[in-house]
Amino acid sequence: MRSLKTAALLAVAALTLTACGSGDGGDAASDGKVKLRFSYWGSDSRQKMTEQAIAAFEKKNPTIDVVGEFSDWQSYYESLATKVAAGDAPDVMTLEIRGLAEYAGRGALTDLAGKVNTADLDQSILPAGQVDGKQYAIPTGVNVFAMLASKSILDKAGQELPDDKTWTWDDYIKLSAKISEAGKGEYYGTEYTSNNPAYLTIFAAQRGEKFYDNGKIGLTPDTLKAWWANFTNLIETKGSPDASKMNEIIAAGQEQSLIATNKGAFGMWWSNQLGAMVKSSGQEDLSLLRLPKTADAQSGGLFLQPAMHWTISSKTEHPAEAQKFVDFLLNDPEAGGILLSDRGLPINSKVLAAIKDKLPPADQKSLAFIDSVKSELTPVIVPPKGGSKMEDIIKRYTEAVTAGQQTPDEAATKFLEEANAAISG
Repeated sequence: MRSLKTAALLAVAALTLTACGSGDGGDAASDGKVKLRFSYWGSDSRQKMTEQAIAAFEKKNPTIDVVGEFSDWQSYYESLATKVAAGDAPDVMTLEIRGLAEYAGRGALTDLAGKVNTADLDQSILPAGQVDGKQYAIPTGVNVFAMLASKSILDKAGQELPDDKTWTWDDYIKLSAKISEAGKGEYYGTEYTSNNPAYLTIFAAQRGEKFYDNGKIGLTPDTLKAWWANFTNLIETKGSPDASKMNEIIAAGQEQSLIATNKGAFGMWWSNQLGAMVKSSGQEDLSLLRLPKTADAQSGGLFLQPAMHWTISSKTEHPAEAQKFVDFLLNDPEAGGILLSDRGLPINSKVLAAIKDKLPPADQKSLAFIDSVKSELTPVIVPPKGGSKMEDIIKRYTEAVTAGQQTPDEAATKFLEEANAAISG
């Protein structure tokens, strides 16, 4: 996954340019319709369902023509940052939470408070779209970072599903080692994750620490070292593949993960990825579990994360139409029935009720899991400016530790220096 570092640098350039509207997005189409540009990323299946939602919106709003600007993940933010810097931002833009503060801080986004109907949305999720008290974004839907478990692999290894309300990281590591031993190279106990910010945030919360705390990194060196010990212990006990093989698996993407290829019992993924994993693996018996806890944890550390956000350019020449489109995506059951859980489970209670029976079994399972942990969830924190660089920073130091290139002590010191510099600058 490409870092947002380039996008952040390009967005800074926007400050030095004179914005001149949203380029083509500010012009009326030749047939007299208002033309809205809408940027988003994803898979071919996401593009297909999004175009269906656009068509449904245009049928209800025949004077508005929505032009989707679709790209794959790798090129999305680089392209978007270039457009924003050139004063050519799409009218409606999709953003992740980690880039929200940067775009809001550059004056690129509209405050949506009072402009989009949020009455039926889960009010506890709305702060995940706020920066400095302003509602610059509205979550498309929500996920929980969880442990996926393959019952078929557990059965092969002669092991039972763990009790996810009580299991610890030590339990997880020992169980993974037993499964790998039974697999004899055919399958492993687990794969460790490349989605390290979520994992580290949860692990730190179990130790009473925050990833971000009052504009600084709130992690202690001891927590970082304990977290990296999970990785090295898995490698040393053969509960997971070694660092070199894990790097190959991570680089190959979700469809080549151990869970997706039926070569692993456990793996950490977002809850809305369950459906894709079921499809790739062909296994209907994949389960979502709470992540293990530290032995004395007072909190499991799980949190609801927006899959992504809807935002509107501050330079759009058609704010009313842009607001109408975002309102449709959030609040119209027809849109919900098309998009389903692709961008997370809907946060509109009426839309969710309307589409619940249409959700495929994997999404029903995701919804049930989120409902089961709702009382345990902690509020999500919008990363500060520079937070978009964090995934790359964590990944580099984790790889250095697992490869034996740095000691945990060295890596913790350098990580904290670099991470604090990223959010202070």
